[in-house]
Amino acid sequence: MATTALIKTKKIGKQIGIYIAIIGAILLSSFLFTSEVAYNKTLFLSLSLGLIGSGVLVYTYYLYVGTLPGIKNNGVWFSSISSTGILAWIAGVVLTLFYVALYWYPHWLGLRSDGKSTGLVALFDPLSVLLNGKAATQWFVYGTLYTFSILIFGVKYIVKYRHSRYQIIRTCSVMFFQLSFAFLIPEILSKLNSDLPYFGKDLKNMWPLNYYFFESWHLKNLLNSGGIGLFFLIFGIAMIFVISPILTYFFGKRWYCSWVCGCGALAETAGDSFRQLSSKKVSVWKIERWLIHTVLVFAFITTIALIWSFIRRNAELSIISGDQFIWGIVSLLIISMVAIYLFKRKDFSKDALYSIISIGIIIIGILCINYFSGEKNILFINSYKYSKWYGFFIGAAFSGIIGVGFYPILGGRVWCRFGCPMAAILGFQQRILSRFRITTNGGQCISCGNCSTYCEMGIDVRSYAQKGQNIVRSSCVGCGVCSAVCPRGVLNLENSSMKNRINNVSNPLGSK
Repeated sequence: MATTALIKTKKIGKQIGIYIAIIGAILLSSFLFTSEVAYNKTLFLSLSLGLIGSGVLVYTYYLYVGTLPGIKNNGVWFSSISSTGILAWIAGVVLTLFYVALYWYPHWLGLRSDGKSTGLVALFDPLSVLLNGKAATQWFVYGTLYTFSILIFGVKYIVKYRHSRYQIIRTCSVMFFQLSFAFLIPEILSKLNSDLPYFGKDLKNMWPLNYYFFESWHLKNLLNSGGIGLFFLIFGIAMIFVISPILTYFFGKRWYCSWVCGCGALAETAGDSFRQLSSKKVSVWKIERWLIHTVLVFAFITTIALIWSFIRRNAELSIISGDQFIWGIVSLLIISMVAIYLFKRKDFSKDALYSIISIGIIIIGILCINYFSGEKNILFINSYKYSKWYGFFIGAAFSGIIGVGFYPILGGRVWCRFGCPMAAILGFQQRILSRFRITTNGGQCISCGNCSTYCEMGIDVRSYAQKGQNIVRSSCVGCGVCSAVCPRGVLNLENSSMKNRINNVSNPLGSK
């Protein structure tokens, strides 16, 4: 009787939480259709977000109260929202339309470039004025909702994985970095330095994820912004060439992809309910490797082309010539390829091989840029169009519309898995130069499949565990969920010696 009453109470509680969140979402969405009328924006913004947040928290409480911590398989493949049912498709369409409006039709959200904004954008004015001293834009609305989602669903994630110290700390980390480094600090810096030209102030967003870092307008703004601009320029370059490689050597790509990155933060928190949707097929793995390295080549060549063009047109701002820059990059890449081949060829997998091929293509592309381009044209195409194409296809369509809009259909890490050039670079470093690995105690594996099911990077973890083989995959982001959901403690995340890190095993344990 007591169990039946608890089940009934939980069901009612979850429904109440859902209804509260829906009311908040409807109230927030209703401002899409408002014109400039007199209403208390602070009150309605607080009420809308408050209802959504309260609804999620109430739902979370009644979902997990009286249950053991950890993932539950109950109903995952029967729920419409988590098994690509009608609710999942509706959610996917709504998210996709939001991103389309955000990138290309911001007037749908109420943005007015020739006057005072209305609608949803105007609703966020009080918060925007408080933080940066200016009226809200569609990007401020997006940043606020993005951060809010990570914080609210981060709490849900922590409650769900409350048995795992690693998951709790990791989730608190991404919540902290998103709230402070990605949202609050850039906004406050803009308010304190309102006279400076705009440039990216997100300290954790480095190239190539921050694809416009080396664009001409951004470099000029950094160089013309005094000490603060010079700091962000030097720090950004140090992140790429010094800080990131060192951290990846010690901790693998997880230091960024699972502890810092905002894209990964949203996927792990708001996208957690969809992690089981990532395909584990070998054919999809092949597509993943080709696609992510294609994006990396595109990003690298585009960036080199833009820097080369910037140097050629702004010689007074540079200490080297365009030719010196090109040959310096080519020399660095060739030395890297030779060193990796001489010292790491035994560790090669197809992931690393794809990266080596990518570097070769990049070298050829760079040389073509140097000999078949002018100051304003890269390979006979206007240099501005390169960045515009990259911003459209990768920065908007892939990372935004597909990367987030397709959460309910393809899983939470669609962008990280198939398109993020940052993940490709860190993955290559992780495979070849990192101490990180996931060790497996295959003798304890009962082949339940939890680890593979909930790997949102599409890795068939169970196949490694059955062989007793360490998992050293370029795509692994070290989220640790595979270990958290294993009922036998088979999997363990380690940063140990490089010796015997890659232990290729061809036969399952017990097969001989």
